[in-house]
Amino acid sequence: MDTDDLLRRGLDWVARIAPYDLAAVFTLDEDSRLVVRAARGHLASQVRGHRIDLANFPTLREALETRRARAFTEDDHRHGDGDPFDGVLDLSPGHACMVVPLHAAGRSLGLLTLDRAHCESYPQAVVDQVETYGQILGLALDNSERRVALEHLRAEELERARESDEVAAGYGVLERSVSPAVRAVAARARQVAPTDTPVLILGETGTGKERLARALHLWSARADRPFVAVNCAAIPASLLESELFGHTRGAFTGATRDRLGRFQLASGGTLLLDEIGELPIELQAKLLRVVQEGVVEPVGSDKSVKVDVRLLAATHVDLEKAIATGRLREDLYYRLAVFPLRLPPLRQRLEDLPLLCAAMLAEQSQRTGRRGMRVSDAGLARLRAHAWPGNLRELSNALERATIVTSGEILGPEAFELGDMPAETGPIDHAPKTSPSEAPLHHDGRIATLEEVSALQIQRVLTHTRGRIYGPGGAAELLGVPPSTLQSRMKKLGVARTA
Repeated sequence: MDTDDLLRRGLDWVARIAPYDLAAVFTLDEDSRLVVRAARGHLASQVRGHRIDLANFPTLREALETRRARAFTEDDHRHGDGDPFDGVLDLSPGHACMVVPLHAAGRSLGLLTLDRAHCESYPQAVVDQVETYGQILGLALDNSERRVALEHLRAEELERARESDEVAAGYGVLERSVSPAVRAVAARARQVAPTDTPVLILGETGTGKERLARALHLWSARADRPFVAVNCAAIPASLLESELFGHTRGAFTGATRDRLGRFQLASGGTLLLDEIGELPIELQAKLLRVVQEGVVEPVGSDKSVKVDVRLLAATHVDLEKAIATGRLREDLYYRLAVFPLRLPPLRQRLEDLPLLCAAMLAEQSQRTGRRGMRVSDAGLARLRAHAWPGNLRELSNALERATIVTSGEILGPEAFELGDMPAETGPIDHAPKTSPSEAPLHHDGRIATLEEVSALQIQRVLTHTRGRIYGPGGAAELLGVPPSTLQSRMKKLGVARTA
């Protein structure tokens, strides 16, 4: 049942306790106006789409704020402002009229209104009954809106998973791995998955941390409930609190309606806090409270909302170093790191290349339209010779590029544009390998100017960080300059931020 059908049935049912000629449900829009969402009765066709501005109806605003139903008397009609259909319907001044606030989980959702052409007020006993019914209808409306929001979120997550470069490093690949290190991670993940214990997933960028988080969710008793992921590094700090915990209407400029946070959307399921090492220090105390007490407090609200969330966190940052430098609360770290899992980088699991390539090519076939693609033995040897600083994400990109430029079904070594970086087992040095005696040249053969060299270096580093400027591992840190300085130089040199 969709929301509109729910409201229509709800209005049909209320006629059993309060007869009407018109029953309508108004919901709040983004401009804080009441809009008719559903209407029943022989007058319904005259009010569909009707809108009213709450600023012009103090009595209705009072009903929303006090959350109490009321029936209007003839005197109210004569002197008051409570009739939402004044000037729209030709009803006598003393007609029966009732307004019932709809609310749930601390949120005002709108109003239920009942009108009769009949000139008498609804009895108080009926008003009390309809007020109770309004609470039930409000809960049903809230649940329906949450379900719709979750369906949109799931659709977004499915699309993100479909387009993700890491998608083929899925949970099935974990257990089919021939790498002892990966198989050990998979075994430990299987052990912790059925519990509600917080898990901290560690590993370099592109190693498949979100994929492992999805595996933990799918292996748990919460598999049929929402899986919600939020990247703490991708959302501006000023918006992150609202994104995590939600906000109420009017909490800040632009907050035109109540909004559920990711914790509330994930309630009953699993929430992944990706790049937890980037969480602003001022939000860490609030997150700690959620972990300890299982409650969130939306921005602008003084009421706590209970949530039931299995919490997972992921990061490529050295969290112990972050604690030492004051960027991470030690008490939060120990709450999140109850059961750490560390994914090895691709260069340490090269024996999985045949499995990974097959899985990634099968997944990419939905985008490329190229089925049956495979990597030859010589192609695999070429892949094994690369260092893979971008890990699984880089491998996925390399395979997709190779598929696009290859006419047949076999990807040989010539299909891969990987450079000449040798495979390594230790830290990778990404600095350009330029001889001191070599001067950088412009494309026309002349020696490049200092500005051109600076622009080129900034562009290379931005490509390496995938456009990321701020935080550990960001372009500003790698170049040894403040982020504001780097952005000023980029603007001066005309360097675009890559994605």
